[in-house]
Amino acid sequence: MKIGVLALQGAFAEHLAVLRQIGVEGVPVRLPADLDGVAGLILPGGESTTMRKLVERWGLREPILDLARQGAPIFGTCAGMIILAREISDGDEPVLSLLDVTVRRNAFGRQLDSFESDLQVPVLGDGPLHGVFIRAPIVERVGPDVDVLATLDDGRVVAVRQRNILATAFHPELAGETRFHRLVAAMASEHAEPGEGSGRRRHPTRRSAAIGGDR
Repeated sequence: MKIGVLALQGAFAEHLAVLRQIGVEGVPVRLPADLDGVAGLILPGGESTTMRKLVERWGLREPILDLARQGAPIFGTCAGMIILAREISDGDEPVLSLLDVTVRRNAFGRQLDSFESDLQVPVLGDGPLHGVFIRAPIVERVGPDVDVLATLDDGRVVAVRQRNILATAFHPELAGETRFHRLVAAMASEHAEPGEGSGRRRHPTRRSAAIGGDR
């Protein structure tokens, strides 16, 4: 099984390193042909405006949408969340529109306002998950089919999932966290081999009652 990492710009090397750490083959994706044979895709943090232009320039938009339509997991962190969002509140046109949320870019301020926080993510277990927020977006609106996976102490939404699409406003890969990547790998495995292990345990792609259950 292979999981692609969009490698046009931003923190893609760190995602590839986490995939190696958990024993999954990561594939740098720069051209549509690089998506052949991948069972999932990670969109890293970086500069969303630059990533938007490069996705269009290299003809990656439709191949990524095709991969998502097939049910492969797509995971976006920070700028990747912006690329996935259906609406960007500061007026930019959406790029992939795969995630029914409204996001606001740079919601916490400039680079100097970056911070780290421990978060509760029930779908990933009881222990807190450490997130690094760097010029991070925030989720201002969540659609009816979107699960909220994590919030800050003040209630602002920073991690969401809609079926096979996941996104975080923070960088788990910069904090040494592997749990989101393991979740993506499990979802990719189910996509590649439907039903694999489903008779033995609750699969992580299914909604957890701890985060709101089925709607």
